[in-house]
Amino acid sequence: MEDKHYFVGIKFKGTDKSYYFSTDMNNLKLGDLVVVETIAGYEIGTVSTALMDQSTYQNNLELKPILRKPTDEDLSDYEMGLKESEKALKIAESEINKLGLPMHLLEANYTLDGSKVTITYTSENRVDFRELLHNLAPQLKCRIELRQIAARDKAKMIGGIAICGLPLCCSTFLDQFDGISISRAKNQMLTLNIPKLSGPCGKLICCLLYEDDAYTEAKKEFPRLGQVVHLDEGDYTIVGMNILNKTIKLSGYQDIKFLPLADVNEAIKNPKGHHSVNGSTAPARPSNPAPANNVNYNPTPVFKNPAPTNNGSNGSHQ
Repeated sequence: MEDKHYFVGIKFKGTDKSYYFSTDMNNLKLGDLVVVETIAGYEIGTVSTALMDQSTYQNNLELKPILRKPTDEDLSDYEMGLKESEKALKIAESEINKLGLPMHLLEANYTLDGSKVTITYTSENRVDFRELLHNLAPQLKCRIELRQIAARDKAKMIGGIAICGLPLCCSTFLDQFDGISISRAKNQMLTLNIPKLSGPCGKLICCLLYEDDAYTEAKKEFPRLGQVVHLDEGDYTIVGMNILNKTIKLSGYQDIKFLPLADVNEAIKNPKGHHSVNGSTAPARPSNPAPANNVNYNPTPVFKNPAPTNNGSNGSHQ
């Protein structure tokens, strides 16, 4: 009988992303520890998905095999690696302080055989760490990789609670980060308060992406801001709108109105009290009638330039 081949997701310490490996073992279950060979070396990972038939694998990346379930020796080496990682982090922190490098260390991880340590850090700028590596090599006595990650990756690694009260999206289900600009907040008509629109990472919250397309589609039936609407009461300008409850805020000369979107669209389609200025619609201006009991009423503004005097001067003081 032909052996069945599977593939399964594996997660490693310090990351929530699953990496896929092939296996012939049909008894693997969620939470099991396995030994695999990665680009960094031999590592212990945790099974994060159910077994899947390898014939359904559609990625172009080659599947590396799961080597084995960890032996007692593997587990002992793994525990030793965790202790050595803490020491490596303290040594690296000390050297960074001596050199005054702008680096914030997050964690250190040894491979299962102890041949390589990966030190993860964040920094606002690129860091020249050649001297740091030169100082660390004789102390750690293994291959050293310094890996810089972005602010969002740091939040994904550490985790936390978002402003909605739920665990951070990046640490629960997001596998990659798309570009997020302030234009998405504008499209959703949010108040441009950057601190409130930023997550624990200091960047714009990822959830601005989730509803952006829905807002773009919903706004197609809305009139534009600043458009004039002609009602029986006069002309009003659209100054705001609520996409969710489909309400339009209108500003008139003396009052503010909130009308349903359907009513506003109908008023635009069949305008009332139309006023035209050179063929374009414009808000009605209030009339300024003369008082009935004032026959000498002069509509000229009070504040005006005085009439020039004919005294031969050019307007300058002598």
